[in-house]
Amino acid sequence: MLKGKTVLLGVTGGIACYKSANLASALVKQGANVQVLMTKNATEFIGPHTFESLTGNRVSVDTFDRNYQFQVEHIALADQADLVLVAPATANVLAKLAHGLADDMLTTTILACNCPKIAAPAMNTKMYENPVTQDNLDILRKYGWEIVEPASGRLACGAVGKGKMPEPEDLLETVLHALSHEKDMTGLKVLVTAGPTREALDPVRYLTNHSTGKMGYAIAKAAAARGASVTLVSGPVNLKKPPYMEVVDIVSAQDMFDAVTSRAPDQDIIIKAAAVADYRPATVAEDKIKKSGTDADLSLPLARTSDILAWLGEHRAPGQFLCGFSMETRDMVENSRKKLEKKHIDLIAANNLKQEGAGFGVDTNLLTLIAADGAKELPLMSKEEAAHALLDEIMSRR
Repeated sequence: MLKGKTVLLGVTGGIACYKSANLASALVKQGANVQVLMTKNATEFIGPHTFESLTGNRVSVDTFDRNYQFQVEHIALADQADLVLVAPATANVLAKLAHGLADDMLTTTILACNCPKIAAPAMNTKMYENPVTQDNLDILRKYGWEIVEPASGRLACGAVGKGKMPEPEDLLETVLHALSHEKDMTGLKVLVTAGPTREALDPVRYLTNHSTGKMGYAIAKAAAARGASVTLVSGPVNLKKPPYMEVVDIVSAQDMFDAVTSRAPDQDIIIKAAAVADYRPATVAEDKIKKSGTDADLSLPLARTSDILAWLGEHRAPGQFLCGFSMETRDMVENSRKKLEKKHIDLIAANNLKQEGAGFGVDTNLLTLIAADGAKELPLMSKEEAAHALLDEIMSRR
């Protein structure tokens, strides 16, 4: 996802710099050209050869190194950069960057960069909370830096508190958000539903389905990476909450209906990717359940909850684009088209649950995008790729 992108990874002198090796490796696996800049203090914790082996590029430490080709090296690196990431960022280097000091290869190069910049502070809790450090972070934000908040926990110095460098996978998400896609959805508000819902039968049991939420989460992350303001309405899933969006946790189908309909008027695009367990005990059944406690009769009648897509189709805001998902075991296109027409929506993303690689619990999907004027069958791809393909189709139809 980062093919053709150059990331300048600044590594400064803190014990957390051992994590930077894993981060460099993860960036390379995403296709990035990773150029590592180290302070001299950082080389006391981890050697430059480690990063050179992982990235295939020479590590820059000394501004006056005579082994470079005949060029102003820090300017050459700055011209290549699509993104600067300083991780870990010590209090000392943050202070230098905030005030434009350039006394080594790292700070000199960064001062010459006009690309997006990200810093991941890592230090003792008291150093991080010191008003001087907080002022320096505010200055960097004022100049356009993104500051990744440090994690809390036991630090190398023995203290417990805020100051840990975020994990490499979290920093990778930050880089992907910044670089993985052009920001063609900037200014758009997008609401995505994801995951299953649960309908209580009694205090112990509930109705649900096999949805993992992976597809909905992939769509929400893709929209955020493209610059959209995203709201993710999520049922109970075992997935980490994604950054750069509002996440609304719900349990029941009615919870999801309320969360979506209350926010719908302000949205430009709504994508219902959740697999709603949209049945609940009927009123008479609910009375019996309350009386019987956990010994509810599972044969009691069930009543449907409100249909989210149908409501959206009937109450569509001007210019709003509505997309739903359909999961079928037969007559996929025909049944999905009927759903499209009945609910007055713009697009259905359909898949056949009998096809290998599609549906619940896997990392791939096989979608057919169905609109009033035709259908487009997508090849088997990762859910992240499928998410972007779906958004491409939506953007082409708005």
